Amino acid sequence: MGNTVIVGTQWGDEGKGKIVDLLSEHADYVVRFQGGNNAGHTMVVNGKEIISHLVPSGIIQQKKCFIGNGVVVDPLVLLEEIEYLLSNDIDASPAMLKISNRAHIIMPYHKLIDNARETDKGDKKIGTTGRGIGPCYEDKATRRGIRFCDLLDFDFFKEKVRIILKEKNFYLKNYFKSQTIDPETIINSFEQIRKRLLPYIADVSVILFEGINNDKRVLFEGAQGTHLDIEHGTYPFVTSSSVVSGNAANGSGVGPANLNEIIGIVKAYTTRVGAGPFPTELFDDIGDKIQQTGSEFGATTGRKRRCGWLDMVVLRNAVRLNSLTGLAITKLDVLDDLDEIKICTGYQYNGTEIQDFPAEIKILQSCIPVYESHPGWKEDISGITKFDDLPENAKKYLARIEKLCSVRIKIVSVGPGREATIIKEKIFN
Repeated sequence: MGNTVIVGTQWGDEGKGKIVDLLSEHADYVVRFQGGNNAGHTMVVNGKEIISHLVPSGIIQQKKCFIGNGVVVDPLVLLEEIEYLLSNDIDASPAMLKISNRAHIIMPYHKLIDNARETDKGDKKIGTTGRGIGPCYEDKATRRGIRFCDLLDFDFFKEKVRIILKEKNFYLKNYFKSQTIDPETIINSFEQIRKRLLPYIADVSVILFEGINNDKRVLFEGAQGTHLDIEHGTYPFVTSSSVVSGNAANGSGVGPANLNEIIGIVKAYTTRVGAGPFPTELFDDIGDKIQQTGSEFGATTGRKRRCGWLDMVVLRNAVRLNSLTGLAITKLDVLDDLDEIKICTGYQYNGTEIQDFPAEIKILQSCIPVYESHPGWKEDISGITKFDDLPENAKKYLARIEKLCSVRIKIVSVGPGREATIIKEKIFN
């Protein structure tokens, strides 16, 4: 397998958790390299659903897992998740999980600011999860962040909290007319959890470097999807971190030459949670049917996902931005009952067909998808485990996807469980 990066190609919720869980069997280490607990990866193991928000999905396979420096971490959420995993007989002890000492901590004031901003925007809100992710990354960029290594020197931590809160409380009180927070309250809360966190803190970059030099295979787990990337997504309707494969190196502290394979996860249709443009969104009975059949609700927020046809403009953009070496198609079985399945091959804008994903939100909102139609296969494929056993129309649909984006499909998922997977081309050796 070498060292493999898993990224979402659409707007997140593509089914990365299942694919990471599947490939973790063949990895030694699994690393989360960006995002926060605004992500939710769902795995189904022996019929039981396990959801992780911060801990890499590889923990289900009991692989050594790492939260990289590119992740922003709410320590209370992390500890809750660790307890949840332990209660499900999954070892999430410090022997199995490490947090980068350079990862930034989501503080209580980050969440207050996040929610105050969304409330202030009213109808123009961007659909943030309100978990403090953006404000934490903001402080990171302006060099006002608090990192896990700061917990090692608690006097230094306390000093930073008191200094930072002078500004944050002024902002909350005078701009948003919102509640403020006492620095001693924060300090006391961290004093109670600090001892539990300390054994998990490590220099993840060094551990990964040593592991790679000793032939350990690393699986890099991304969160969200390419078109939520802060640089390349549908800005400002994006997440606050870089989602694309290039950040797997930066967000975990390894050199880019260590990334050998990059797999893009593609839902067999397209979904989006929250606000933002979505050219192939369906507002008819078919969209409702896909939403219901696919149980399209956000793993983190529970919000209903918007559903639409597969968009090749989006997928080709992801191929280019991520240097994809292979695709994993998920939820193909959701399309089983459809008579007709459409693929968007381009956009019409002001009478001209465009093939590239536009940067301007106003242009994207005005784009009309250009579709080609394919006949459905009208049979249950959820029990199929060999590619050759798929219905001909399903194979033709997949072949068309490969041709339109010039990347080979290596995995096809036909259900939520591990067993509901077709390995078309091996990623691992």
